[in-house]
Amino acid sequence: MMRDECTSFLQWALPHLRMRWPGFRRVRSQVCKRIVRRLGELEVEGFKGYRDYLEAHDDEWPVLDRLCRITISRFWRDCAVFEALFEDVVPTLTELVIDRGEPSLRCWSCGCASGEEPYSLRIGWDVALAERFPTVLLEIVATDADRHMLDRARRAVYPRDSIRDLPLQWQEQTFEVRGDDVLLQPEHRTSITWLCQDVRSEMPDGPFHVVLCRNLVFTYYEESFQLEIARRLADTIFPGGALVVGSHESLPPDKTDFEPWAPHGAIHRRRP
Repeated sequence: MMRDECTSFLQWALPHLRMRWPGFRRVRSQVCKRIVRRLGELEVEGFKGYRDYLEAHDDEWPVLDRLCRITISRFWRDCAVFEALFEDVVPTLTELVIDRGEPSLRCWSCGCASGEEPYSLRIGWDVALAERFPTVLLEIVATDADRHMLDRARRAVYPRDSIRDLPLQWQEQTFEVRGDDVLLQPEHRTSITWLCQDVRSEMPDGPFHVVLCRNLVFTYYEESFQLEIARRLADTIFPGGALVVGSHESLPPDKTDFEPWAPHGAIHRRRP
């Protein structure tokens, strides 16, 4: 009964936040648990009571927005995407950087949570490509709307299970085991700028050669908002640069600024 009530509540509330129910269907239990805790804090009776509370208190909507943030992540999540990045996309774009006489390859990890994605970029570059391109620096900007997540990212301490997708040799090269946790070694934390930003209202200064916006905008936000953000993302990417989305995500139909980076379905090239 509680699950059905929460589902009905989310189907009502999410459009007010420019979010969409289908994106939350598989992760609703995480959000519902947070909302139930919030009901206790407010001493509100049930989801109907919370709906009434929201309608009477505009300042509660940002709180609900925070409760709806999904923070599932791990290193090298969607292995095939990262393999495509470091076997094809990043080397191709690095060659362009060299041809143009530019000093660095610039990447943005949007919605970076506790840092697994930007650190995966750093590790992949350090282990697989740094020796091949010794004159190019990798610069990473990592943004998230949650300051607590960014604090965790800066500490770079993770459960052992979070690195299970990384090649074993890379795990041994880049992490130090500390009991049940692992610590990313300091040399693999360099040249990353952490910014507290919400992609819905703010984006870092571009342009970037690679932007990763995975399992966020194109899963949880309503379609008209997806299109709006996709167009703004395009403005942050060099012509010919790459936009990477989640392996189960797709860009809005009207995506005139992008074309597939074949054969990688999650990777799109900004049209020259």
